[in-house]
Amino acid sequence: MIFEMQPFTAFMNVESTRSYIDELYSQDPNKCLSSIICIKNSVIGSNRQKESVIGQGIVPRLIFLLKSTHIKVAVRIEAAVTIGSLAKGTEEHIELLINSGCIEILLDVLEENEPRLIDACLCCLRTLSQQHVSSSTKYSVTHLQKLLSFAGPKESLQRQSCVANILSSACKSAAEQNALCSVGAPAMFASLLVIQNYSVRIPVVTCLASMCWNNQIVASEIVNTSCRDIKIPSYLATLISRDRPIEMQLEAARCLTNLHRAGAIPAYDPIITYRTLPCLVRLCQVEHSEVHRALAADTLAYLTEVDSNLQQVAAISNQLVSALVDLLKCPSAAARQAAFRAFASLGANDEDIRKRIIDTKCLMDRVVDGLCDENKDIRLAAVRCLHSLSRSVQQLRTTFQDHSVWRPLMALLTDSPCTELLTAASSALCNLLLEFSPAKEPMLEQGVVQLLATLTSQSDPSLRLNGVWALMNIAFQAELRVKSQILTTLGTDQIFRLLADSDTRVLMKTLGLLRNLVSPRTHTDNMMALHGIHVMQGVVLVLEGPHTPEVKEQALCILGNIADGEKARAHIMSNEDVLKKLIDYMTHPAPCLQESSVFCINNLTRRGEPGAIERQTKLKDLGVVNILQQLLSTSDTILFNRVKAALTQFADV
Repeated sequence: MIFEMQPFTAFMNVESTRSYIDELYSQDPNKCLSSIICIKNSVIGSNRQKESVIGQGIVPRLIFLLKSTHIKVAVRIEAAVTIGSLAKGTEEHIELLINSGCIEILLDVLEENEPRLIDACLCCLRTLSQQHVSSSTKYSVTHLQKLLSFAGPKESLQRQSCVANILSSACKSAAEQNALCSVGAPAMFASLLVIQNYSVRIPVVTCLASMCWNNQIVASEIVNTSCRDIKIPSYLATLISRDRPIEMQLEAARCLTNLHRAGAIPAYDPIITYRTLPCLVRLCQVEHSEVHRALAADTLAYLTEVDSNLQQVAAISNQLVSALVDLLKCPSAAARQAAFRAFASLGANDEDIRKRIIDTKCLMDRVVDGLCDENKDIRLAAVRCLHSLSRSVQQLRTTFQDHSVWRPLMALLTDSPCTELLTAASSALCNLLLEFSPAKEPMLEQGVVQLLATLTSQSDPSLRLNGVWALMNIAFQAELRVKSQILTTLGTDQIFRLLADSDTRVLMKTLGLLRNLVSPRTHTDNMMALHGIHVMQGVVLVLEGPHTPEVKEQALCILGNIADGEKARAHIMSNEDVLKKLIDYMTHPAPCLQESSVFCINNLTRRGEPGAIERQTKLKDLGVVNILQQLLSTSDTILFNRVKAALTQFADV
């Protein structure tokens, strides 16, 4: 049913025509009906008029009229239509309607047996569901079943379209997706895909895409659901053809993308590689509208985000890179954000693709502009793009230095309160601080160590991880002054807190930082002379903790580096507790701990170095030689070679 606007010849200003509002409360159904019609016509297309009537408190009255079964149907229908019109207003208007219980009332009215009223309620629910306002409404299984009952093959196209639109908003969480799947939505929607009408097909596909988003169980159910012996993906494949409306192509491609990312369709499936991906690449081209190009680029970014083969296929397709650069010139934030996201996905794994992207004229200028954009979503997308491109060793040495991308990155880390943006920016910074990066030295001069030390104290584990990771990169083959600056800035207490971190990734990178600080051998003695007591305390803390062999292996590797120092090794030899742990780990079930402990023993006993005989004698008295001889029977090649090398050190003892 199509609800037409009643004849209305003169513009009515509700603010100055109080009588219409008064008659809304009349007991005369005809006066009440006339009032609603006048109000409805006045608010169409005017947010100011909507604001006025809402401000005069008519929403509760409209809801009362809608749910009152004793009132004539025409009044209730117009009440539903007027609420639907108000729902096309501002976010504040929509939120007020939702908080007033409109959705629950509309769902209850659907239980009645009045076709015109049901149509009006479905249209109103569709309008409310399409608004981007967070709703706390949870659709019960009964409500979902009732809504689906209005989408059957014998129902009107309008009802089928309404139901699909409504249910698209009813599957935001996994629980809602599962509930909708459990009441038979995939089978119902499969039957609607054969309808030759895009007003039904498009919202149906949109709902299927929402249902399977990041939900493998539902995605698998959808993929295996058929109508007329044809499975849903096969129907979708026909809907991304060039002869279909652009909106239809986009929604079908998005649904197939979500099915793939949920694990229901593999990347190598022809429907993904030869249908979905080419469709999205085609729709990114300049001949299409900005809105459609942005949606295509955003979906393409998600499709290719984790699969290197799809990234390679997309990157060589139909001048995609230049089309995305052109999209960065568009005025809308959505277009630029989508282009940055697509570049981030395309350059995630392949060096050649990254070079092709970076070499594109003006691309890096656009990235730097994006890092400084007022829109936080664009800044985030630009940072993620930069992070992806910063994996290129060659570009870190050239292009990135030429554009000084580290400056806006450091500014973001200093100024941004957004955890998501801080995480992305600090991830990119980790790459810019690698040993071979020319940006490393100027960043040190601008106080990056203090900035990163602050990150290690953040409550978010990802920020702590990135802070320590970046410091670890700085410490690799750094000058002694830089290493001392890191230890001094972090402080002993903070290092111990990081070594006791509940996130194993943070702990591992902290051990990696300590390992870099006490190596190479030329730095070991100096670093241990200044900070040896605290370094040893940290290592013992980890060795005594309830950690996995992989974690303790890193602690033993630090001891191996310390054992390599001419003077530093005294920190181990004078510590009976540490020596006992080393000997215990030589017979540990985990091969990685055996290998690391034997490596450390080898460094401690190296022949021809000052004090070697004394160290060899002490270790032999502790039973090390006997254990090494027993380990010669190992089948582990790495361990065997290390044991053999260690035994040769004891030849003179």
